[in-house]
Amino acid sequence: MSQTLENAPFIEPLPPEVEGKLRDLKPASEEVLIQVATDLGEEGQFSQSWLVVTQQRLFFLDGEPVNGSSQIGVDQVHGARVEALIGGGLLEVQRREGPPTRLRYSSTLAPKFAEVAEGINRLAKGESMALPSELEQSRCSRCGRLLPEKNGLCPACVKKWDTLKRLAGYLWPYRRRAVLLVLVTVFGTLLDLLPPLVVGRIIDDVLDPLATTGDDAARLGLLGLLVLGLLVIRAGLWAGQVGRGWQAVWLASQMVANIRRQLYERLQYLPLRFYDKRRVGALMARITNDTSRVEGFLIDGLPFIVTNALMIAGILGFLTYMSWQLTIYVLVPVPAIVGGGWLIWTRMRNIWTRWSAKWSRFYAHLNESISGIRMVKAFTQEEREAKQFDQRNDELRQISVEGDRNIFVFFTAMNFVMSFGVFFVWYFGGRQILHQQLTLGVLMAFISYIWMLYQPLKWFGELTNWMSRAFAGAERVFEVIDSQAEEADAPDSLPLPRLEGRVAFRDVYFGYDRAKPVLKGFELEVRPGEMIGLVGRSGVGKSTLVNLVCRFYDADRGSVEIDGMEIRKVRLRDLRRQIGLVHQQSFLFDGTVLENIRYAKPEATFSEVVRAARAANAHEFIIAKPDGYDTMVGEQGNKLSGGEKQRVAIARAILHDPRILILDEATSSLDTSTEKKIQEAIGRLAKGRTTFAIAHRLSTLRSADRLVVIEDGKVAEVGTHQELMAREGVFANLVKTQQEVSAVVAVGGSKEQPA
Repeated sequence: MSQTLENAPFIEPLPPEVEGKLRDLKPASEEVLIQVATDLGEEGQFSQSWLVVTQQRLFFLDGEPVNGSSQIGVDQVHGARVEALIGGGLLEVQRREGPPTRLRYSSTLAPKFAEVAEGINRLAKGESMALPSELEQSRCSRCGRLLPEKNGLCPACVKKWDTLKRLAGYLWPYRRRAVLLVLVTVFGTLLDLLPPLVVGRIIDDVLDPLATTGDDAARLGLLGLLVLGLLVIRAGLWAGQVGRGWQAVWLASQMVANIRRQLYERLQYLPLRFYDKRRVGALMARITNDTSRVEGFLIDGLPFIVTNALMIAGILGFLTYMSWQLTIYVLVPVPAIVGGGWLIWTRMRNIWTRWSAKWSRFYAHLNESISGIRMVKAFTQEEREAKQFDQRNDELRQISVEGDRNIFVFFTAMNFVMSFGVFFVWYFGGRQILHQQLTLGVLMAFISYIWMLYQPLKWFGELTNWMSRAFAGAERVFEVIDSQAEEADAPDSLPLPRLEGRVAFRDVYFGYDRAKPVLKGFELEVRPGEMIGLVGRSGVGKSTLVNLVCRFYDADRGSVEIDGMEIRKVRLRDLRRQIGLVHQQSFLFDGTVLENIRYAKPEATFSEVVRAARAANAHEFIIAKPDGYDTMVGEQGNKLSGGEKQRVAIARAILHDPRILILDEATSSLDTSTEKKIQEAIGRLAKGRTTFAIAHRLSTLRSADRLVVIEDGKVAEVGTHQELMAREGVFANLVKTQQEVSAVVAVGGSKEQPA
């Protein structure tokens, strides 16, 4: 049995009893391609059975030694499919003759069995399986816990020390300021340890009637010096706190700004597949909420750790020096305090990780509902959105209450435990004073140091709270930063000179879900400067084709070639700089008309922008506005009409001067006069460029050099508009259907006119 990197996720180790069954059925010469286990039985109960696939046969093996097994020859397999069920799914292997074989599995295994079904289908057709090397993971591979997000990090398995070291790495550019912060912190800690000693001197050398300091005048002078010393110490502490706070805020802000910039830059270069699986609001929460929690920890939590670690070490040193016997009583509650802190660590970490996930969902819903406020109002769904908001808000409230309740119980218990140390010191210290083994000043200093010692230990629970929130946020941020970016600059990438515009699709297979391919062996060659109209029903793969040309996605199988070069072997930046896009819903940034047109070429002069606007039939409407080219377009261009937005987008594409042009429903949903202007602009733009045009209104593609009709992921017909109509095939049927629908709509409109 061989295992390769390509199919490793689909080769699972067999239990001994199942391995014995397979050994009896499978010849040693047959190589195993798939070997996976299900986790549900026929009745939905938890049970394990196995599917083993070789080049020749499929084996179905029960996990129990007493149960039987079966097999099917690959030549007898008609196909395989998966079906989603409540809480799980079903894999059905269909035979050419006889009933199908069904295997059930839980939802966790759904991605794996979707790939298995596609692999079996390809095997049955005599094709290569081409199984993926990685699968989406909804559970941690180490501990089995559900992940907060698919393919995300498991909070329970991430090493917190590694996260802390990685955060500390952002300090390196500012190491001098970090050293200064440490020195200021050490200075402040030393000053903070002095007041109890001074107070002890005041009690023993000034206030104690039995003190041998001297007469009243001498005592009064010493009292003044000691009080002045306390004042100087307090002033030094104030200065140290100001300096420490100043440096901590500056360093934390710089570090988080760098993290936020690195996160944003990574988001810019991540492939579209990454965004297909995530909501925009959830990603925004990582940039805002998660980084803010990291900043809060760096400003408050990290200095707290350093300061109080020094404080605890200093206090224990002073206590041991003054009375090692009493120090033992002081330390009695410490194990309970520290142990309680460590126990709550795990609980709070899980709580705040769940809080992060719920906050992301809350933020995503908030972003979506506000962005789609027009649609909400159009369908009067305000009440529904409010209910969904209340649900998300209540989830946040519940998890926050759970966390705060745990912290409250912890602090209450720790306050009770800490009081025992003070009781012990008062009792045993008082006995030593009565036996003249200890002075009252030393005991009072001892009591002061006890509270100074217990306070950091008591706030150890709050430290775990800070760290849990900050590390959960940091891990989510680092998860994005560590995500694989687009392979823009592979070591063997080739520079791409100015394109001629020859494009070829060779046996291209692609699916956004590999188990459900959209393109299936697509073949097409496009000549330089040719205008290709892509035609077909919705979902057949028209937009998918142009996504592959732009390399927003890479083909699962086959290749896309530009001027004879495989598209994956050229520099991504060089490729996209020579491609222009005009979409149905053209996206405009919240800025001026000038800025939006110039977005394609930031260094363009105003004259170049005006020429592009004239070519796009946009100059007239722009100068008719009060602010002309300085007119603000609003968020997503909402201050412009649909036709105006399209013409600005076309001007932007003209200024870009691409060699390959993609028009995706560029003239849909426009009135006749506006469409005419846009068609004229597109005609100028497409001249001399290789153009791919997608349009549902087939009449708008009459000017295309060739129409490519796509059906079932393949090329069904190719030809001019007249040739395809004469052929009376798929295209002619589409045109006929569209004409019939238009006629029905027209008749319906005329009937309504009198009303």
